[in-house]
Amino acid sequence: MTRLFGTDGIRGKAGTDLTRELAATIGEKLATLLSHGGEKPKILLARDTRISGQMLALAVASGICSAGGEVLWADVIPTPAVAYLTVKYGASAGVMITASHNPAEYNGIKIFTKNGCKLNDIEEVEIEKHIDNAKIIKAQTSGRILNGEELFKKYVDEVLNASLRL
Repeated sequence: MTRLFGTDGIRGKAGTDLTRELAATIGEKLATLLSHGGEKPKILLARDTRISGQMLALAVASGICSAGGEVLWADVIPTPAVAYLTVKYGASAGVMITASHNPAEYNGIKIFTKNGCKLNDIEEVEIEKHIDNAKIIKAQTSGRILNGEELFKKYVDEVLNASLRL
């Protein structure tokens, strides 16, 4: 089995190690694993400003939709906002496209649980197992992308309000 996850998500050189095909497969397998009893998972998805971020985020969104999931699209927001907003809006998971401090040609995919926490080792292995057994994605159903651009404004408002209460 291929080990994709490192200490903080899946990282690699964008377009080489971390391809759009892999990103779509990750989105599809994540949505499939979160589809308990036929429910459509809602996955909050965001990115940083790296040049490859939009391509990878849209690939992840494509995979999620191909498995019937819904994407709550937050676009460019900071990583802590993904963890917070995943919980705040009752998403099944959160995904952040970022490689934080790595050089610009790298990117990564961080996945947060519905509780806003990083995946544990068992959850990572489960996703990797499904990716290793991946076949070509053939959509049986179709999800949708929900515009969540106002989410970051709400996040900033709440952070400011919290600091005023201190």
